[in-house]
Amino acid sequence: MTDNNIIQQHHTTFENIKHSDDEGNEFWLARPLAKVLDYSEYRHFLPVLERAREACRNSGQAVTDHFEDILEMVEIGSGARRELPNIRLSRYACYLIVQNGDPSKPVIANGQTYFAMQTRRQELADDKKFARLNEDEKRLAIRNELAEHNKQLAAAAKDSGVATPLDYAIFQDHGYKGLYGGLANKDIHARKGLKKSQKILDHMGSTELAANLFRATQTEEKLRRDQVKNKALANKTHFDVGRKVRQTIDELGGTMPENLPTPQTSIKQLESAQKTLTTTRKKPNGSPEKY
Repeated sequence: MTDNNIIQQHHTTFENIKHSDDEGNEFWLARPLAKVLDYSEYRHFLPVLERAREACRNSGQAVTDHFEDILEMVEIGSGARRELPNIRLSRYACYLIVQNGDPSKPVIANGQTYFAMQTRRQELADDKKFARLNEDEKRLAIRNELAEHNKQLAAAAKDSGVATPLDYAIFQDHGYKGLYGGLANKDIHARKGLKKSQKILDHMGSTELAANLFRATQTEEKLRRDQVKNKALANKTHFDVGRKVRQTIDELGGTMPENLPTPQTSIKQLESAQKTLTTTRKKPNGSPEKY
């Protein structure tokens, strides 16, 4: 069986153990998830659950929103039934669980990709305002979010030994090379036909920006989670995450980022046009016009 077939099999299995409540909310149960994630006994899975709860707490999320302790009636043989403790898990909880699982297990590695992508998709689907945006508005929204996450990524990289501006440029190149099939910043810059002063992130469509946002957020989390303290390992981590995002795009049948079209209008031009539009929508006295 090929690697892609194994990945697809794991993804299908995660889908098969998913439940929906009466309100259409998706959830998973801890005991079946433990079996799928290849834990021989549930008690061996409990420390992973606790690490995931702690990660949820540290992220500022309400733990009870994602980890709900329940009692479940199960058959124990001869028609007898008894209550067993179980945990109802949100998609985000499952994502934290696989992030804190044994990375040597292929199913854990595939679960990290599955739940990370599904979580991000749901975040976008749940954001009705985002769904109503046109392409240029989506570009602005994702670019602004990416700018914030790049600050957090830079801080995590610095904690991992990426100390100087040159170190950080090399670190960034490793992430791009993983995501863009070996292309570094300058190669992407040249491929897009940009001037020296222009930034590549300002000349990406929403799909390409989203891939880079995913690369940045996942690298930051992995650097902190793995407590990376060596810049060579930080570079490798960034490359590996970028390559994993690229692999996922390929598995989903998407277009590789270097083959996506470059928008004719830059982010800077969009921001300038947005400011001009805001100004023209004001009355002469400066109060907003009703429309």
